[in-house]
Amino acid sequence: MSKLTHLDETGAANMVDVGDKADTTRIASASGCVIMLPQTLELILSGNAAKGDVIGTARLAGIMAAKKTADLIPLCHPLMLSKVSVEIVPDEALPGLRVQATVKLTGKTGVEMEALTAVSVACLTIYDMAKAVDKAMIISNIMVDSKTGGKSGNWQRP
Repeated sequence: MSKLTHLDETGAANMVDVGDKADTTRIASASGCVIMLPQTLELILSGNAAKGDVIGTARLAGIMAAKKTADLIPLCHPLMLSKVSVEIVPDEALPGLRVQATVKLTGKTGVEMEALTAVSVACLTIYDMAKAVDKAMIISNIMVDSKTGGKSGNWQRP
């Protein structure tokens, strides 16, 4: 197992120095879901939620969140992202909404945290906009699905 990179020799938290790393294209995708009552899903899909367009608002919230990751996660580097996409699709089998975010840049550090932050905030926004009708919604299974680029290379969830 590799050692933790955000701890110095004394065990104190520190920001990793990425200054000497090569710029490479890096892409990360993450996903998660919001499980809800079938009636809540229908309300959202019909466009009749009291707070407005749940899916559109959650998509924008996720994109904005990815851009603010360094402000939220203490040891993340501020990054110049070149692309953030957030897709939200209904899944009647849950029932609920599946959220996937993909983040891209050319730089010295990966974008897994930005993808996870986008998914998390999109899911939180869905909850916020629909909680008046379904307080029992569950935000679940937030995870990195894949990453490319950098010294550690490519990784895909099995």
